[in-house]
Amino acid sequence: MVGRFENLIHLTQIGPRSGTVPNLPDSVRGTRRIRGATGISGIEFLFHSLCPLWVFPMRTPAFLLLIALVSAGVPARAATPWFDRVLVGMEIGPTGAQFGHSDPKDTRYCARFDGREIVRQAVAARSEYLVLWVRDGDYAYYDSKLLPKAPGLGTRDPLRDAVDEARRHKLPLLAYCVVQQGGHYLKAHPEWEMRGADGQPVGRFCLNSGYLEGMKQIVAEQLATGIDGFHIDMLDQGFGPPYGCWCSACQAQFKQEFGHAMPQGATWDAAWDEMLEFRYRSSERFEKALAAHIKSLSPLASVDFNYHGNPPFSFEVGQRPVQHAGNGDFTTGETGVWGFSALTVGLNAEFYRAAVPQQRVQVAMQRGVRMYHDQTTRPLADMRWELLTLLTHGAFVTMVDKTAFDGWLDPVAYDRVGAAFAEARAKREHFGHRPVRDVGLYFSSRTRDWVGREKPADYFQCFQGAHKAMVYEHIPWGVLLEENATQESLRQYPVIILANTGILSEKEIGLLRRYVEDGGQLLVTGLSGCYDGKGQVQSGSALETLVGARFERKLNSLDNWVRFSPAQLDSLTLPPSVLRADWPFLVKGPAGVFAPTTAQPFGELLKPHRTTRQLEGREGTDWPMSADAAVGPAVLLNTVGKGRVLTFTCSPDFAVASEHHIAEARKLLAAAVRFLHPRPRVRVVAPANVEAVVTDDPAGRTVRVHLLGYNSPPQTTPVRERPYVLPGLIEDAPLFRAGVELDSPLQRVEVLNPSTVLVQHDGRVEVTVNDIHEVVLLRY
Repeated sequence: MVGRFENLIHLTQIGPRSGTVPNLPDSVRGTRRIRGATGISGIEFLFHSLCPLWVFPMRTPAFLLLIALVSAGVPARAATPWFDRVLVGMEIGPTGAQFGHSDPKDTRYCARFDGREIVRQAVAARSEYLVLWVRDGDYAYYDSKLLPKAPGLGTRDPLRDAVDEARRHKLPLLAYCVVQQGGHYLKAHPEWEMRGADGQPVGRFCLNSGYLEGMKQIVAEQLATGIDGFHIDMLDQGFGPPYGCWCSACQAQFKQEFGHAMPQGATWDAAWDEMLEFRYRSSERFEKALAAHIKSLSPLASVDFNYHGNPPFSFEVGQRPVQHAGNGDFTTGETGVWGFSALTVGLNAEFYRAAVPQQRVQVAMQRGVRMYHDQTTRPLADMRWELLTLLTHGAFVTMVDKTAFDGWLDPVAYDRVGAAFAEARAKREHFGHRPVRDVGLYFSSRTRDWVGREKPADYFQCFQGAHKAMVYEHIPWGVLLEENATQESLRQYPVIILANTGILSEKEIGLLRRYVEDGGQLLVTGLSGCYDGKGQVQSGSALETLVGARFERKLNSLDNWVRFSPAQLDSLTLPPSVLRADWPFLVKGPAGVFAPTTAQPFGELLKPHRTTRQLEGREGTDWPMSADAAVGPAVLLNTVGKGRVLTFTCSPDFAVASEHHIAEARKLLAAAVRFLHPRPRVRVVAPANVEAVVTDDPAGRTVRVHLLGYNSPPQTTPVRERPYVLPGLIEDAPLFRAGVELDSPLQRVEVLNPSTVLVQHDGRVEVTVNDIHEVVLLRY
């Protein structure tokens, strides 16, 4: 009997039978039972075949119990989940109700929103999965008994049509389901609305209210259509004040957990510390409960949540980097030049990977120029650059398309998406390999919350500036997060950068000390370790024994300067091409005065001049003034065990990301990395507008150097919000030269593009590339 069940389950398989992302770690693959041809499990399909529906209605308690009893005697068949075998897919949804409170009588809205046509166009564009928008704050885009239906759909059900059509193409179909969007549904359920400390509604759903039960009903209804899973969007708790919910449910829950009443606002004390913890727990509970409910109904259904734990998001959204990244089957975030900058496309992907290393990472990008719903279409070169950057950093990518108001699909957009996806799929074997990393960029959520507070960009600027320096100088890097840092994860990096990591716990200090004592190289900047757990500057630094100096005071200026003598430049192996001796140069950012104890000092940190008006407080200090007198050393070098700690008393990382960035600050930071790690496995020389991503395939004895050229024309003064300038779109493939060296003998060198000129001599490889993306394959 078991054999018959197994054969019937096998006959109901759906989806590709083979094809995985190359060299994906076994820990990431996992197993799943086979989905049935109707979007339900094979066992469910079997019982529907053998029993009348009136006997066992789908997913009733009796039906689910019977499935469980039979399943206990049926061996599960291993299968690769859809998200472990894909590179590229699409998310498609309407435009017109995304901000809520749209006109429910406007039948023009979604009049042409067609589930079958959407699937056909996605398949034609070489998409390997599809996320279909099925619920927002105003409407359902299917026949729902719980939610109002989009007015232009009439009797049509785009979701069921899409499920049927996707099954024909063996295309995994996911439901895009919004959690946190104000609109008609929130208006209909005011009892679930967040409240400020003053008791007034704030236009968002409270995650501790009865809304969770409402969401469970909504996802169950959608799951019954036969979808393969969910993309659950917007699990944030807001992007600004009041930074919390003071409804009766939250107040009762808080008192139960912490034994006292909620603080009445952002007090930034011990009670507010508990409030932040309460908010983080609330988001986590909601995500886990919703995911568990979905899995209880269909264990095969995938679940992912749109993640807001990375910069530029801070405490206000209610997510920590690690705590909220792994509550689904894979980690999902988003990117986009308009929202995150061109530079942080790759950073976002690596941040997500660091949060849950054992999971795959999905990153969403959009076909539009400015944001998801802007109805524009980017040039193909611009799409290719962002897509290939994300794939190179190990993500799989969802291209978001928002239809016209009536549901019309832009054919030009699908032509371009199809061309980009075809290239990605052709290059599949070159993605997903093990990264080669020289530097770990350490990120502290505690520093984000308590030093950054309501202006977290000050801390983000340091972290992102260190990242920018590594990218511009082609030094391979990765991300380390304080929540899941271990001795093993630290040892993966020859150099670790603490970029103004103001707050460090005793546990973190212990990990860092052991790392250095065992031979690790630590690079410290600015005021790292100089704050207590509540974000106040301490009288001493928690890192004093590691940096080998006593922290005396924080400078009250950002426009600080650095100067080195010729002998000091020689000692730090800084060539004249990097810095000129006896020349003060601006290193804008936080700085401190340190008195060396065991460390060797180098250079001088100089405070800025201040005019009489500035000293009197009648003139601002936003614009840098020139260098004044020296106040202490600029660099400290300390030996601890087998390793070294190099400390900048200034902040070259902050400077690199600032509006007063000069190349010398970046070169200084990069030179410090090379001083600490002078013999990297791979060395890349290329223009600053070219990103290099290095991976290794030990089984194939191949190092791959991905070269990504970013090329956009200069922009003029923006119409408003000067000096924020949206980068120009990439229209033309860049032309650049790059050099690559490997620290071991080369057996063979190859490139992908026929147009690339390759020259090899004396172990050095030089390429001239005329494209967005090139891969140099170094066979060793």
